[in-house]
Amino acid sequence: MKNYKRLLQYMRPYLKRLALAIVCIILAAGANLYVPWIIKDMIDKVLADKDMMMLNFISVGIVVVFFFRGIFYYGQSYLVSFIGQRVIIDVREVLFRKFQRMPLAYFDRHQTGETMSYLTNDVSAMQAALVDNLIEMVTEGSILIGSIVLMFYLDWKLSLLTLIVIPMVGQAMKIFGRKIKVTGTIIQERLADITALLQESISSVRVVKSFVREDYEIERFCKQNELNFQAAMKNVQLTSLLTPTVEFLAAIAVTFIVWFGGYEVVNGEITAGSLVAFLTYAVNLANPVKRLSRVYGTLQKAMAAVDRVFAVIDLDETITDKPNAKPLPQIEGNVTLKDVSFGYKEGQLALSHLSLSAKAGEMIAFVGPSGAGKSTVANLIPRFYDVTEGAIYIDEHDIRDVTVASLREQIGIVPQETLLFSASVMENIRYGRLDATDEEVIEAAKAANADGFIRELPDGYATQIGERGLNLSGGQRQRMAIARAILKNPRILILDEATSALDTESEKIVQAALDKLMVGRTSFVIAHRLSTIFEADQIYVIDNGEIHEHGTHEELLKKGGLYSNLYHIQFGKVEG
Repeated sequence: MKNYKRLLQYMRPYLKRLALAIVCIILAAGANLYVPWIIKDMIDKVLADKDMMMLNFISVGIVVVFFFRGIFYYGQSYLVSFIGQRVIIDVREVLFRKFQRMPLAYFDRHQTGETMSYLTNDVSAMQAALVDNLIEMVTEGSILIGSIVLMFYLDWKLSLLTLIVIPMVGQAMKIFGRKIKVTGTIIQERLADITALLQESISSVRVVKSFVREDYEIERFCKQNELNFQAAMKNVQLTSLLTPTVEFLAAIAVTFIVWFGGYEVVNGEITAGSLVAFLTYAVNLANPVKRLSRVYGTLQKAMAAVDRVFAVIDLDETITDKPNAKPLPQIEGNVTLKDVSFGYKEGQLALSHLSLSAKAGEMIAFVGPSGAGKSTVANLIPRFYDVTEGAIYIDEHDIRDVTVASLREQIGIVPQETLLFSASVMENIRYGRLDATDEEVIEAAKAANADGFIRELPDGYATQIGERGLNLSGGQRQRMAIARAILKNPRILILDEATSALDTESEKIVQAALDKLMVGRTSFVIAHRLSTIFEADQIYVIDNGEIHEHGTHEELLKKGGLYSNLYHIQFGKVEG
C-alpha cells in the first residue's frame, strides 16, 4: 500500500474538506446502526410492555435521524467527489509536467498512444480508488466497527464467536487481492496497447487508405481488443469468486450465532429483542465485510494504474540543470564541438570523436548519406541529448553548465516536417515568442514570405488550422515555421533538411525566406540538396558518425572525395 499512501499525500491541500467528508460519512453510517436498536426497543418495550411513550419516541427518532442522514449523505458524496476530482487533476498535471521534462530519448522508446494512456486510462482508473472506494471503505468500516461495539454491548460471548471467522476472511481477501492486482496491471497494459494502436492507425490514415489496408488495421485492432477482453474477464473471474467466498465464510459465522443465541434466549440469558438486534448487527457485520472485499478487489485493480503512474513520475530526468547551473548570457554565436562521441544505445556510437567549430554568423552545412549522423549533431547542440564523451561549447560556455531553458531560448530550429498546433495562424506563429504583439507576428510572416498566402486564407491570421496543419501545403507550413523562428530571433539557427520535402517552386520561395532568416546568425544546415549550401562558409561531410572531409564548396570539389561524388550524382545529368 506504499503507493496508495503516496496517492493520499495529494490530499494534503484538502485536509479540512476530507475531515468534514469523513465526519459526514461516519454520521451517515451511524444512522444505519440505529435501525437494529429500534427493532430491539420495539420488541422488548413497545410490544412486550405496551409502552406508547416509547413508540412515539421511536417514531419521531426515525424521522429526525433519517432527515439528518440525507444531509450527511449529500455532504459525503459532494466533498469526497470534489477531493477526488481535484487530486486526479493534480496527479494528471504532475504527470503532464513530467512528460514535458522527459528527454527525447524517452519518446524514442515509447509510442505516443502509450504515453497518452497514462494520462487518460490510468489516471481515470485512479479516480475509482479515491472517490467511490474511499466513500465505501469509510462507510462500511464505520458500520463494521459500530456493529462490533454494539454486539459486545449486547452479548460478549456471541461477539467472540462471531469474530473467529474474520481472520479467515482477511486471509481470503489477501490471497485474492494479489491475483487481482496482477490482472489489473495486465488490463492497464492492454488499454495502453489499444490506445497506441488507435493513435498510430488514425494518424497514419492516409497511408492505410493508399495501401487499402483498412481490413488489416481492423484485424489488428480486433486482436488487441480480444486480448483486453481476456484480461478483463480474468479479473472479473477473480473478483466474482472473492465475494461468494467471503459470503460463505460469513454464513458459517451467522449459523453459529443463530444456534448459540437461540440457546441463550431459551435459558433466559438475553431477551428476544436483544437477539434479534444482535442478529441484525451480525448481518450488518457480514454486509460490510462482503462490500469491503469487493472494494478491496476494485482497489487492487486501481492500484495497478497507480503503480504505473508513479513508475513514470519516478523516472530519472536525464537532461536537467546542474545544481549550480547559470543562465546562458546573450551570446555572439560561436559554437565548438570538442571530441564529441554519442550513442542512442549503449555500445553503439552514432558519432565518434567529432570536432568542429563555427564562428558567429557563419553558415555551417552537414552533408552525407542517410543515417550518417547529421541530425544527431543538430540534436546535441540544443541539448536534446547529452554527449557520451567530449563537450559542446557556445561562446566558451559548456552547454551542460548552463540552464537548459536559457540555452534553447537562443537556438531556433526549422525541422523537415513542420508540426503546427490546432489553433489560429496567429497563435501558431506567436509560439516562437508568446509576448509578441500582432504587429510583430505579421512582420515575421512578411519576412518569411508567408503574409501573402495567410491573407488569402478564409479568416486571414485568425484562420483555425486543422490538426498538425495538414490542410496547408508543405511550403506553407514551412514558411510558418520560418516565421515562428524569425519571431524568436535566435542567435543560433538549425535547419534540418527544411526544404527536402518540397517541390521546386515551393523550395525557391522557402529558400528565399531561409536566406533572410540566416543573415547575421550562426546557422547549421543539414541538406540533401547540395544546391542549398553552395554558399556555406564550411561544409562538413559526415559518414558513419565521423567527419570525412570539410571545406568550402569549391575546395571539396577539388578534393574529389565523398562530397564530389555526391555532387556529381545530383548534378551529373545537368552537366552532361
